[in-house]
Amino acid sequence: MILIRELINEMIPIFSKAMNSLGVEDSDWVPLIGRATVEDHGDVALPCHSLASMFRKPPQEIAEQICALVEEDLDSIATVSSISGFVNVSAEPEWLSKCLLKLISDPRLGIGVEKPLTFAVDYSAPNVAKEMHVGHLRSTVIGDSIVRMLEFKGHRAIRENHVGDWGTPFGMLIEHLLDLGEDQAANELGVGDLDSFYKQARTKFVSNDEFANRSRSRVVLLQGGDPETLRLWRVLVDESMRYLNEVYSMLGVLLTDQDIKGESSYQDLLPEVVDRLMREGILETSEGADVVFPGGWVNRDGAPLPMIIRKADGGYNYSTSDLACIIDRVERLGCDGFLYVVGTPQKQHFEMVFQVAEQAGFMSPSHQAIHVNFGSVLDIDGKVLKSREGEVIKLHDLLDEAIRRAESAINEKNPELVGDERDDVARTVGIGAVKYADLSTERTKDYVFDLERMLSFEGNTAPYLQYAYARICSIFRKWEGERDHLTSVELILTHPEELVLARRLADFPSALDESISTFSPHKLCTHLHSIASSFASFYENCNVLKGEGDEIIRSRLAMCDLTARELKLGLGLLGIGVPERM
Repeated sequence: MILIRELINEMIPIFSKAMNSLGVEDSDWVPLIGRATVEDHGDVALPCHSLASMFRKPPQEIAEQICALVEEDLDSIATVSSISGFVNVSAEPEWLSKCLLKLISDPRLGIGVEKPLTFAVDYSAPNVAKEMHVGHLRSTVIGDSIVRMLEFKGHRAIRENHVGDWGTPFGMLIEHLLDLGEDQAANELGVGDLDSFYKQARTKFVSNDEFANRSRSRVVLLQGGDPETLRLWRVLVDESMRYLNEVYSMLGVLLTDQDIKGESSYQDLLPEVVDRLMREGILETSEGADVVFPGGWVNRDGAPLPMIIRKADGGYNYSTSDLACIIDRVERLGCDGFLYVVGTPQKQHFEMVFQVAEQAGFMSPSHQAIHVNFGSVLDIDGKVLKSREGEVIKLHDLLDEAIRRAESAINEKNPELVGDERDDVARTVGIGAVKYADLSTERTKDYVFDLERMLSFEGNTAPYLQYAYARICSIFRKWEGERDHLTSVELILTHPEELVLARRLADFPSALDESISTFSPHKLCTHLHSIASSFASFYENCNVLKGEGDEIIRSRLAMCDLTARELKLGLGLLGIGVPERM
């Protein structure tokens, strides 16, 4: 928040002197100061409407009176104006250039490092022996961007991929594996036909009683720790993860095999959860099941809503696993907080889990337990995205299609790109387009998956931002000077487009901080687009390499360099690459 924060810090002593002369205490007006809501009116604004009863004057007259008192003292810092009862403060170009120079000379572009905390980030979570579909996209890319931003701010982010690798379906999957033979099963899984493997097993389970009985017996062996059953289970997990890692590699996310923390990891802790809840005196029996009543939750009939811990048949529920996760993350990992990047439909589930965990003492009120919820991915007709056959679309197929279309667009835009460079750019642009379309949408909302719009070089898209970066790289290839020497250049801001771009660049740290503090990548996306669009206007109206003298040229080159650095860092924190040629 470098521009707004520093401008407010500069203006407060001047405003304080004026307001005290009017008999107004700092506590009455300082909390009112903030970012101007209308960008054209100024950078910072002081609304005077709540001061009307104190002054016994209309807000407009109060604003005009304050402007007259502070105008002279603010002369070298900012200009003031009165509009509709607001005192609007606009930074002077010279002051703004000094503010930008602090960013230019800082490798971190004005972004501070916070007191380090440890966060477990629970995201992606595909199921073993099932393909990742487009529904997994949101959890994976949102979680990945949050991890990157937290780490950049100095925090420790523990990536936990809570894969579905346990439970009753594995009985039928293991038996199907045995029926096929390990070699054939491994080959079928290894080529990525996970959905087919699962469906074959499911069909046999439903239609063949002998197979179903074998599957149920195999579940008992699995849960009992039978060595051979566990070995076969591991074959399923390993072959599935080999394929899932291909998708992670395509997406360019940070997840590795070391980050897998599946449901199986917590099996030994599940009886401990029951014991602890029992010792706390909050475990009850309801219709044969062990449950906890968190309080404040009711069903459709108005009766208290229980959270099932252990079912009547002795099996454990998802709630039990999530409580075991919290115990593990607090006691083994020493986490200060846990982020669950999971769809909005699980909102009630997590609220109840967090409530019970605190009630049972598994975590304290100081722990940050946050459900980072997100909406659905829709087709252009507004329905949940599915294939023509009515199946959920495989994520791998969508990514392949995005890369193919990106290559076609790049061939048309820049036929000089050939070979490996063209392939690399197509992958960077195609994957970046898919990820950015997801991340640029406010995560709590649904969004429409439209590859044509995602890959457009116009509008709020990754290709638009990437092209802005590539254009700047082109400028510096033509200049052939040393970019490192631009860090101490005096910035000369005279044109309106230069001033707009300067303000957007100065606000980059605040946009990133706000994105991190709210776990909302779309806020960073919105600001990056504002930088790219203001750069486009700057580039069109301010000749960079043929400016009015060497000082102007070097000033504009410094602005280009800072723009490129902010775009590269911002997109990088979203997990999106930036090609130097497009």
